[in-house]
Amino acid sequence: MRVPAVVKPISQSSPKANYLSHKGAIDSAIARVLESGWYILGREVSAFEEEFASFLGTRFAIGVASGTDAIHLALKACGVGPGDAVLTVSHTAVATVAAVSLCGATPLFVDIDPQSYTMDPDSLETVIRSNRDRPLKAVIPVHLYGHPADMDSILEMSRRYSLFVIEDCAQSHGAVYRGRKTGTLGHLSAFSFYPTKNLGALGDGGAVTTSDPALAEKVRLLREYGWKERYVSEFPGGNSRLDEIQAAILRTKLPFLEQENGARRRIAETYSNRLRGTRLTLPWSAKDVTHVFHQYVVRTENRDSLCNHLRMRGISTLVHYPVPVHQQPAYSCHSSRSGRLARTGQVAPRILSLPMYPELTEDDLHAVCEEILSWGGV
Repeated sequence: MRVPAVVKPISQSSPKANYLSHKGAIDSAIARVLESGWYILGREVSAFEEEFASFLGTRFAIGVASGTDAIHLALKACGVGPGDAVLTVSHTAVATVAAVSLCGATPLFVDIDPQSYTMDPDSLETVIRSNRDRPLKAVIPVHLYGHPADMDSILEMSRRYSLFVIEDCAQSHGAVYRGRKTGTLGHLSAFSFYPTKNLGALGDGGAVTTSDPALAEKVRLLREYGWKERYVSEFPGGNSRLDEIQAAILRTKLPFLEQENGARRRIAETYSNRLRGTRLTLPWSAKDVTHVFHQYVVRTENRDSLCNHLRMRGISTLVHYPVPVHQQPAYSCHSSRSGRLARTGQVAPRILSLPMYPELTEDDLHAVCEEILSWGGV
């Protein structure tokens, strides 16, 4: 029997749709850069850094080449290097942990809260106490799917154990924790501007944010060979620069971020209203946070069945993330000193990210919800 399909395919995310919604302004911004003749670390980057810092409510933003580089340079600015240990979650994009390895440090994995999927403070303390014989240097909480981590508990613990806190804000542009935007709570924070992010470039890009002038200066030097004076390295650095074209695109889109985050919340509300009462576990949000729904993630015992049901009807979904980092070949060697990660293991085979981007139409949402409701697993 032929399986009916939706009228048009529905993608899980759509950077192109977001580009088209800003096409005129983005095309003009690109032309402005091309005509300027200045393409690396010029006026566009400086202006974006000021505007992004102002948007967040932090003193400094430093544009870099990617979100991975942002975490890497933030760690380096804190003095993290070979022999040090850094605590983070396993339920995250591998980039979080790759940045730790790039410093020569060892990742120690912490379990997650089962509702928010972010770092569980109790698990964090357990892993810290069981590794007091190691040089623990920093903790990286990940504001996953757009929901902030429990930062008050994490910050209190970091003070108690003298740890740097580096927020991974790759999925939380504009999210708010107890009145403050993510990216303003730790010693430093790292953002990604990958095209699918809530604030996405049309290529790679990232930023480090902080209100500490000494750390900001260290990151600026690290991103360009350790130069204070051109061609003279004060210390070893690298090459991680946000280019002018991407900065100009981000400047164009930044004024619309709050509006587009609002659209994401309305989409999430529609999903939750339509799917409430099914056997799906729907996203949860703490009362004292503003969730920005980078992803709308449901949980079900029959994940693959639902995924296939929607795929056959032209609706794309994704799994963020199918294999916990501590179970991946490159990083499994670090799992013995980590926590039990029981909740991480329970979540990974059951989660599914539904279509989520601001340009989803009411018809799109109706089609996705109707197909889920017609699936036998609900």
